[in-house]
Amino acid sequence: MLHVMQIQPILAFTDNYIWMFTDPENRHACIVDPGDAAPVIAVLEARKLELATILLTHHHQDHTGGVRALLDRYSEVSVYGPYSDKISTVTMPLLNNATIEVFGRSFTVITVPGHTLDHIAYYSTSVGIDEPGVLFCGDTLFAAGCGRLFEGDPQTMYESLQKLAALPESTLVFCAHEYTLANLGFAHAVEPRNEDILRRIEQSGSARDNRMPTLPSNMGLELRTNPFLRCHNKVVRASASSHRGISNDSEVGIFAALRQWKDNFKA
Repeated sequence: MLHVMQIQPILAFTDNYIWMFTDPENRHACIVDPGDAAPVIAVLEARKLELATILLTHHHQDHTGGVRALLDRYSEVSVYGPYSDKISTVTMPLLNNATIEVFGRSFTVITVPGHTLDHIAYYSTSVGIDEPGVLFCGDTLFAAGCGRLFEGDPQTMYESLQKLAALPESTLVFCAHEYTLANLGFAHAVEPRNEDILRRIEQSGSARDNRMPTLPSNMGLELRTNPFLRCHNKVVRASASSHRGISNDSEVGIFAALRQWKDNFKA
């Protein structure tokens, strides 16, 4: 059975997190979005683990680039991912609401297009007070932010984020990049008097000063501090509308204004 304390980040490139969780009894490991094989192999060898499963969220190279080298090194590895002609290494393509089991824990697939059109997320429900739900969301939802719209439009991405926002607030959010402080800088510009944002800036800054990850987040914290999940909020709406010089009552319009603002934001 997967336990939250068994999920650990493997740092790749400058700011990618490749998530790993294990089946200690069988010494098996599952890797999420291995953009680079080398750091994964180093951890697996150091811990004497055998790679059994790979979960992919979307086709970008910094999430899939290490898969081929891992398959060449380890045998009988199941590679789950979206139906996509851009990922040739997927052996188990997944559609929305598909269910898979990894090390005794069930994950439901949620299609979340926007960052890319093939993007999916993996969600496992809570299994008790001490084991909250787990979300591997790739580059769709970030701590205090969301992914850029490389392939989707604002409506598509907004709807995808709403799917994730509907998950229980205790859900742990394992996104794929250490963008938290930069995202919080933008969130503070949008809502300068939001005490939750100010508190999170202090806590996240302390974590990074100590070379610790700011992740996982949880959905409740995102609902309080992530402007892209707060398009209904009066302050967020007023701030986004003022920045664009428009008056737009549509939450999708507010989201689009926020995303454009963030794309060009300088702290």
